[in-house]
Amino acid sequence: MDFMLSDSLMCLDMLHIGSQLAVLDDWMDWHHADVMDGHFCPNLTLSPDLVKAVCSVAKRPVEVHLMTERPGEWIERFAGAGAAMLSLHAETINAAAFRLMREVRAAGCRVGIVLNPATPLDSIRHYIDETDRLTLMTVDIGYAGQPMVPQVVSKIREAAAFKRKSGLSYEIQVDGCCNEKTYRTYAEAGAEMLVMGSGLFGLDTDLEKALQIMRQQQRAALAGMKQVACG
Repeated sequence: MDFMLSDSLMCLDMLHIGSQLAVLDDWMDWHHADVMDGHFCPNLTLSPDLVKAVCSVAKRPVEVHLMTERPGEWIERFAGAGAAMLSLHAETINAAAFRLMREVRAAGCRVGIVLNPATPLDSIRHYIDETDRLTLMTVDIGYAGQPMVPQVVSKIREAAAFKRKSGLSYEIQVDGCCNEKTYRTYAEAGAEMLVMGSGLFGLDTDLEKALQIMRQQQRAALAGMKQVACG
């Protein structure tokens, strides 16, 4: 088996985004844009203008991960910038989840839902069937390079089991600490897609080499493993 892969745009060299995107387009399934507002998330990253520039040249679709206190205020901006999917944090939308998810679809985007490490899967049970992609954070939001929160592995298993039992089709994505030490753990738990940050960009300053190393590490970690039946 192979994971579907998405690169974390916040980890790119901001002086060489165009050339790096050209390389990543040949390896990745998606690009992942982390949007942080300094309130819900203790950092500031990636504006609608940058996402628009990426979408104008990228061959792969862009998922915008809205780590913002008021995600509803950004739906039209990022949809207009060309995002193919908007992923909203359950912690910020549960008072208006159905309305905001409808707004995302009306804007022409697929719907993603994101859970922080401490947020239980039960918190989204009433609208998980409306979700195209479920992203489980395995680190606290805000910064790349953190160690995995091990308690999240059981939540990945729970999400995969619920998907099988319910006959749903949401993609199970893991965001955080995706590297050679965790690939097999995530796959065995039922993860289908990874957001690659430091586990890719920290491998080599030459991005093409880093991608080759990443692929070798993933295939070594998953060798001989039977694919988890999530569909």
